Amino acid sequence: MNVTRRRTPSGLVELLRLLTVLFFAGVGYEIARTVHAVGAGLGPFGFVTVGVIVGSGLGYVLGGVLGRSAIVAADRTESALRDVTADLLVAGAAGVVVGVLLGTAVAWPLFFIPDPLIAFPIFGLVLVILGYCGFRIGASKRDGMLALFGSRVGIAARPLPPSAMPQLIDTSVAIDGRILDVVRAGFLHGTVLVLDAVLAELQGLADAGDDLRRSRGRRGLATLEALRREPALAVEVVPDGHPEIPQVDAKLVRAALDRPAALLTLDTNLARVAALGGVDVLNLHALALALRPPVTAGDEVSVLLLKPGKEPRQAVGYLDDGTMVVVERGSTAIGREVTVRVTSVLTTANGRMVFAAAGPVAAGSATGDLARPGGSAQGGRPA
Repeated sequence: MNVTRRRTPSGLVELLRLLTVLFFAGVGYEIARTVHAVGAGLGPFGFVTVGVIVGSGLGYVLGGVLGRSAIVAADRTESALRDVTADLLVAGAAGVVVGVLLGTAVAWPLFFIPDPLIAFPIFGLVLVILGYCGFRIGASKRDGMLALFGSRVGIAARPLPPSAMPQLIDTSVAIDGRILDVVRAGFLHGTVLVLDAVLAELQGLADAGDDLRRSRGRRGLATLEALRREPALAVEVVPDGHPEIPQVDAKLVRAALDRPAALLTLDTNLARVAALGGVDVLNLHALALALRPPVTAGDEVSVLLLKPGKEPRQAVGYLDDGTMVVVERGSTAIGREVTVRVTSVLTTANGRMVFAAAGPVAAGSATGDLARPGGSAQGGRPA
């Protein structure tokens, strides 16, 4: 990676040097005037002239060093703050202001100390410490500070991700029961809200005359009871704030908008409607689809066979994600890309393994080689 080094702007360096020269010239003038006042002398030049000349020369030398040092410090500061977000800087700056004001209010009695050489250092120490503490506290509480002051200055607070919000549970999630495994795996924590209407719907199912509906309702109530005992969750029952809405799904969407809270559901249609209404949705069905194996039994995949397997007539290849594929009756096609049919998928502690059988279609000239071991179309089926 090529790194472009920025060239130091000469105009800025010269400006800083000029200001430094003027400062030291003034210092030399004051010192020379003091020496001249006590009656000393120095050759044909007056002390004031000599003081200005010496101060200007010293300022010219130190000004260049100071200018370049300032540019280097600015570059380092830019590099250090490159990955810091703007909201963190704003919250930290607000914390510094609060800390300095608090330090001033606390340390002002120090000015009653007669000796300023003692009072000013202690006062500055208090301001620096409280200012730094204010920056750290403001940066750590940036979301709350931006929520308090952001709307007044046009800065929006960073929105919470749905996983960090309270989750409003749907009836389908309670009946399904897999939410317990998600919680115990550590992927769901915080506060789970159960609407009164959901409890009423589950109770109605549990009291139904149909055996299937009754078992579904009892399973949902048992799931909620198990969730209440999980240490990673705080389960709260919330009252129905909209009794005029008859449908439970509509009540859930309205409650999620009022709180705000994320809707935890398995109903894809409800998830779509809620998302269109502006609700943050956690769809467990979408999570299950995302975590399913890339291939399942019966799928046909193309794989490049690289080496023989442990058993006779086996060959081994790999999918694009690195999953090992063991192909039965594929040893004659090693070095070629063939189409195989997945027979089973085995998940182990070390990863996923796919077992497959050579199919009737292979890339290139591998078709005839793969058909030979079985003698007919039967060669494409697992033994």
